[in-house]
Amino acid sequence: MKISNRAWIVAALLFSATLLNYLDRLTLSVVSRTVRADFGLNEIDYSHITTLFLAAYAIMYAGSGFIVDRIGTKRGFALFMFTWSSAQLMHAFAVGKWSMGACRFLLGLAEPGNWPASAKAVAEWFPVERRALGMGIMNAGTSLGSALAPIMVAAITIRFGWRAAFVVTGAAGILWLIFWWKLYFTPESVLKSAPAPRRPWREIFASRACWSLCLARFFTDPVIYFIIFWLPEYLGKERGFSLQMIGAYAWVPFIFGDIGYLTGGWLSGKLMDRGYSLGRARRTVMYMGAAVMPAAIFAPYAPNFELALAAICVMTLGHAMWVANLQSIPTDVFPSTEVATASGLTGMGGAFGGMLANLGTGYVVQHYGYAPVFIVAGLMHPLAALIVRRLLGPSQVA
Repeated sequence: MKISNRAWIVAALLFSATLLNYLDRLTLSVVSRTVRADFGLNEIDYSHITTLFLAAYAIMYAGSGFIVDRIGTKRGFALFMFTWSSAQLMHAFAVGKWSMGACRFLLGLAEPGNWPASAKAVAEWFPVERRALGMGIMNAGTSLGSALAPIMVAAITIRFGWRAAFVVTGAAGILWLIFWWKLYFTPESVLKSAPAPRRPWREIFASRACWSLCLARFFTDPVIYFIIFWLPEYLGKERGFSLQMIGAYAWVPFIFGDIGYLTGGWLSGKLMDRGYSLGRARRTVMYMGAAVMPAAIFAPYAPNFELALAAICVMTLGHAMWVANLQSIPTDVFPSTEVATASGLTGMGGAFGGMLANLGTGYVVQHYGYAPVFIVAGLMHPLAALIVRRLLGPSQVA
């Protein structure tokens, strides 16, 4: 089906917002070794700071979807963008572990609003056959933001210091708000449609589709969180990278993530054009992404950093194909009045998984190195694929 010009504008806004979302959250990981040196922190201290972000992220993921469904896509997205951009600016004034942790906690309260608001916007503007493409375009911002962060943040830090990096990235979000407020509106067709009954969030969460997707994200979202928060640390500690080298190479895996998001979103729509059912198309692309994830196991054993980076590139590619379709499922199976709430509830599972995995990563890395973490990361998507197949069997998405 044809995608309207306005839908492409919406996709561009969602893409750029998601880019800023990941640029903001990754700023600390890029300068982590510099900040840790300034504040006298070790790897476990750093894991505590990042866990504060993930704890808040998990708490508000479900709440953010509820808020967006109640106040609408335009106002909801604006609220969360303003809050997380302000929190990003506040990082520049941190003086130690706990003040930095407080800034991360506030950032974590606001950043999850990007996903349920984006899912609701995609549901409002994209036909069902192209929603995975819309979600793929939006999620491509995660990879480009992750790719830009090492280059941009390292360059700013080297010239002006790490505090300036937080000021620049936070200010960019305030600028984005101007474009969002001027360009976004809810389609007339959505406004005129008869509103579906709005169920309590507990009833939505109790549905098989919601808690099954929540469980699938619990196992798979931590993989990308590991790459986001720990890749610069891994390259510095295990591969001997300087800050300049991190800026030069750490962006590469995220370009493959962009390819995966766009390819995964496009491919499921193409399969539907060729006669696949909605569920079969989503499932096929998700399984393709899961199938390549065990490449992660080879990363810590690679004899040089080029081969290690190649394995990580395959990880981000496979994860992106998986996510472009997994995150589209709430738009397929829930009415428009519940899309953001359902998206938030399922994302909550991923955030809790990321929080627990991050705490474990800090301990495992300090005592055993990175190999056990990469092994587990390589097995999570195949496990989640079995969950999707087993638990969502009778539903529309299987």
